[in-house]
Amino acid sequence: MLKRSLWLGAIVLPLVAFFLPVAPGAALVDAPVVDLRRIPNGGFQPDLAVGRDGTIHLVYFSGDSMAGDVFYVRSKDGGATFSAPVRVNSQPGSSIARGTIRGPQIAVAPDGRVHVVWNGSDAAEPRGVANPKNGRRSSPMLYSRSGSQLLRFEPQRNLMTHTFDLDGGGSIAAGDGGAVYVVWHGNDVKEGEGEAARRVWVARSNDSGATFAAETAAWREPTGACGCCGMRVFAGGDTLRILYRSATAQINRDIFSLVSSDGGRSFTGSRLHEWDINACPMTSMSIAAQGSHVLGAWETDGQVYFTDLGTKGAVPRAPAPTASERRKHPRLAIDKDGRVLMAWTGTPSSSAPHSHGESTLSWQVFGADGQPIGERGNRPGVPPLSLGVVAARPGGSFVVFY
Repeated sequence: MLKRSLWLGAIVLPLVAFFLPVAPGAALVDAPVVDLRRIPNGGFQPDLAVGRDGTIHLVYFSGDSMAGDVFYVRSKDGGATFSAPVRVNSQPGSSIARGTIRGPQIAVAPDGRVHVVWNGSDAAEPRGVANPKNGRRSSPMLYSRSGSQLLRFEPQRNLMTHTFDLDGGGSIAAGDGGAVYVVWHGNDVKEGEGEAARRVWVARSNDSGATFAAETAAWREPTGACGCCGMRVFAGGDTLRILYRSATAQINRDIFSLVSSDGGRSFTGSRLHEWDINACPMTSMSIAAQGSHVLGAWETDGQVYFTDLGTKGAVPRAPAPTASERRKHPRLAIDKDGRVLMAWTGTPSSSAPHSHGESTLSWQVFGADGQPIGERGNRPGVPPLSLGVVAARPGGSFVVFY
């Protein structure tokens, strides 16, 4: 079994090195514009993807957090205006968004087709795989894709064939040549229950989501998976990257990075950050890319971090600690000049980790040299069970939806 390292303490030292090289003459001193916008139509718990033509594709949740709906909109003007909403789930009330974790996730393929996954509600059909111990059918991992004109979505499908006990949210990525990857963590019907037996699973499509092969375990290392935490997948060429939180020995809630160079058929793994806590902290991750640089972000013990996933030994960067704030749900975007925007939500340190009250949106821009640019921003009013998502605009500014 992979041994835990002791390097964690190093990241609380002053961080002076970074991981994005600075091109000659590319020093950036002026802070880019960060435009803040509300999620359209009163939606919450959003996710977004930016197409190759710069179109922002956004999904969001609406309704009862235990039995609501997923809607899709798109913007061709950087988020200033959006198309009319289109419901993604074919069965009303078949999605959940409990815990700011289990809402919809979106990917846009190179051909512009939109792919969406979400955790099914207790009423969702088709149902998930039955727990072999009690016979109770679990929530499904539901998937749908858009038609060619983006005006409707196909009937929802469950992608779980031999795994059960879906809990924390899954993720989706779309690559070249019709490749679509859906990932989640759960238990195999042949391997038992509990967090320690959970694994990360990958379902792959080679025909743009028309069909999916049965899910396979991404990694055989027995790390477990933190039940109510989210995860994130990113596809770039034949390389697939996954971030997830472990659940070894109940208390080892560490962040792991998995990498596949053969289109998701096999993975290698490494631990990015350790955290010992005898509870599920209900956290989520983010991955963003610009050219060859792929950054990943996560939370550990009330602080948010990001690092270069492609550079071995890269030092994680974090905003300066704030004693009065617990930070959660980091989201990343990188512009064409290598500037990084990280946004997150913050709640008072006195709040419980699972608090579902209103939170504050915060953000910081970093230059290509890793140094903060401008002041750290704050905006109250993030709705309960929601978060902020970010995108880089072609002209050099950023936009945040919350």
